[in-house]
Amino acid sequence: MITKEQVLHALSHVDDPDLKKDLVTLNMIKNVEITPSKIRFDVVLTTPACPLKGHIEHACRNAIALFVDKNIALDINMTSHVAGPKGDQLPNIKNIILVASGKGGVGKSTVAANLALALHAKGAKIGLIDADIYGPSVPIMFGLEGARPKASKTSDGKTKIEPITKYGIKLLSIGFFTDPNQPVPWRGPMVSTAVKQLFNDAEWGELDYLIVDLPPGTGDVHITVAQGFPISGAVVVTTPQNVALSDAVRGIGMFLMDSINIPLLGVVENMAYFTPAELPDHNYYIFGKDGGKRLAERFNAPFLGEIPLVKSISDSGDNGLPVMMDEDNPARNAFLEIAGKVAQQLSIEQAKAKVVS
Repeated sequence: MITKEQVLHALSHVDDPDLKKDLVTLNMIKNVEITPSKIRFDVVLTTPACPLKGHIEHACRNAIALFVDKNIALDINMTSHVAGPKGDQLPNIKNIILVASGKGGVGKSTVAANLALALHAKGAKIGLIDADIYGPSVPIMFGLEGARPKASKTSDGKTKIEPITKYGIKLLSIGFFTDPNQPVPWRGPMVSTAVKQLFNDAEWGELDYLIVDLPPGTGDVHITVAQGFPISGAVVVTTPQNVALSDAVRGIGMFLMDSINIPLLGVVENMAYFTPAELPDHNYYIFGKDGGKRLAERFNAPFLGEIPLVKSISDSGDNGLPVMMDEDNPARNAFLEIAGKVAQQLSIEQAKAKVVS
């Protein structure tokens, strides 16, 4: 009869490629069950968006075949448990990820929206805060213009905002509370108060990831969020040309300041190239090439991926149906790949933090 010890010994030869330790040491093997004809166990990954899920499962099968029995049936349940920083503030939200850019017009909100939807598509519980005080985009991008969140009373008598759920993710935007036809001259204290309410006064429930779409630049909103909440990491969006890159450098520099010190999860290059529909094998780098890669290399950060300049991406946002909701659109795969890399890098950063502490 095969023993649990034999199974664990075999799986101790399988490493998590990102965390650089074996699955048994990482306590990622759970619920081992053994019968004369079958071995069953769970592999608990650090994120449902793990891009190496298939690789790890294949390695487990090889290890059992090599060290235990090559003919035994295997039932491997690849599951996940998303970890996050411990704390009293927003205890039900495991990770807060900021999406930022040095300048406007680089497609930051499009990336934030589709990143949130891509993580949800991979099985994570997701919220999205549109904290772009000066140009909120979520109401348009999700077809929620004119929508107003409801309020509810909690058991302790507090009033909470109920985020609006669309396409499976929970949404809040400054745009839900303002008249899109009227300018709002925000002063510094007003900005900070309004943004804090989106975090603290909302009934978010349990979330694996809360994505925050920040305004362009490095202003009051950035400082309020970065210093006021337990941020897990930041994603910076740029386009390839030097003007966008120079502004992105300042944005990254803000996150790396000692007083803020937020891990840079990586760089996304939007509008990387143009591919005409009639010439699908031709890429035209109309804004320059590899600017995002060079930026990532400069800060020793991951390059998360390129998003092509495709009219359907902007059209889908304008029509309230983000491109992630179109399973036939090839741009969807770019966002799914980026989501996997973001979750992967976040797990690596959390492993580093454990070692340091």
